[in-house]
Amino acid sequence: MTKKVEKTSRRKFLLAAGAAGAATVAMPQVSRAQTTTLKYQSTWPTKDIFHEMAVDYANKVNQMTGGRLKMDVLAAGSVVPAFQLQDAVNTGVLDAGHGVCAYWYGKHKAFSLFGTPPSFGWDAHSFLAWFYYGGGEALYNELVGNVLKLNVVGFLYYPMMTQPLGWFKKPVTGPNDLKNIKYRTVGLSADLFKEMGAAVTILPGGEIVPALDRGLLDAAEFNNPSSDILLGFTDVAKNFMLQSHHQQAESFEIIFNKAKYDALPAEVKAIIRNAAFAATADQFAWGAHDRYSKDLMEIKKRGVNVAKTPDSVLQAQLQAWDKVLAEQSKEPFFKKVIDSQKDWVKRTALYMHENNVDTKPAYKHFFG
Repeated sequence: MTKKVEKTSRRKFLLAAGAAGAATVAMPQVSRAQTTTLKYQSTWPTKDIFHEMAVDYANKVNQMTGGRLKMDVLAAGSVVPAFQLQDAVNTGVLDAGHGVCAYWYGKHKAFSLFGTPPSFGWDAHSFLAWFYYGGGEALYNELVGNVLKLNVVGFLYYPMMTQPLGWFKKPVTGPNDLKNIKYRTVGLSADLFKEMGAAVTILPGGEIVPALDRGLLDAAEFNNPSSDILLGFTDVAKNFMLQSHHQQAESFEIIFNKAKYDALPAEVKAIIRNAAFAATADQFAWGAHDRYSKDLMEIKKRGVNVAKTPDSVLQAQLQAWDKVLAEQSKEPFFKKVIDSQKDWVKRTALYMHENNVDTKPAYKHFFG
């Protein structure tokens, strides 16, 4: 090869390499300059801690994407009422939403199995583990995409604490105290309490306290001490019954309009998914542990009678679950999900129950 040819080849190589390098540097700058904004509504009132958690998830996504994606957060009712959120995301009126699967119980009762499954002896951590590693996510996608043919993509996150039996005008002393009362709950819990003799009303969170105040309800459950104190339950009822089998395992659901989601870059989709896992850890720390415990103490300070639900009621709930599951399992897809959950719990909960020590004796030892 002559020196002239060698110099020409080397010059071409350097020019090509420089152009490739410039493209590598320029591409992220161009990509970052393009911001996609999603209209994202929660099913929660602005003053509810759950809306704070919806905002927290959006902030994580916005920060992790470096401004490439902006989730514009709205509270329940800003665009549509809480119970119309899924329809709005499905049709594209909203781009995304934050709520719970139990709210879509009217579309298909199996939806509640992804939000308020039966009390099989597991907790919400095990429930989310089933969703991501026990086949639950595939069943969720089958329900959303094949059974109901919704234009929606969804993720579950945040293992909720066992939900209280709720707020009552009088203390609950046994199963008979639930008969014929006007009681608010959602999802499969509605079937459960109907089986126990209650007259059930399904309402979104922001409408419960006004209904209790006007006498339209005798009792109600929502979720946790922080939500309850912010929504004003302490002003309309003075008996707060802790522990229940009606919603022992629940989580949040984040949904996206599928067309909008599919148009996002792969790395942004990965951030949307993994931000849910980050929010799970963060919100379980500052929400479930720190805020809930402080607000339960505040509820007691306000003169509320805080009591454990009697064992007779807990046992009656389990017996009612037997009847509800027998009836609802006549529907094939419902039974398919239940069978998957039972298979998971039978193996994993056995390990947890045999391996994990009861922490109450240690607590009593140190704190009395």
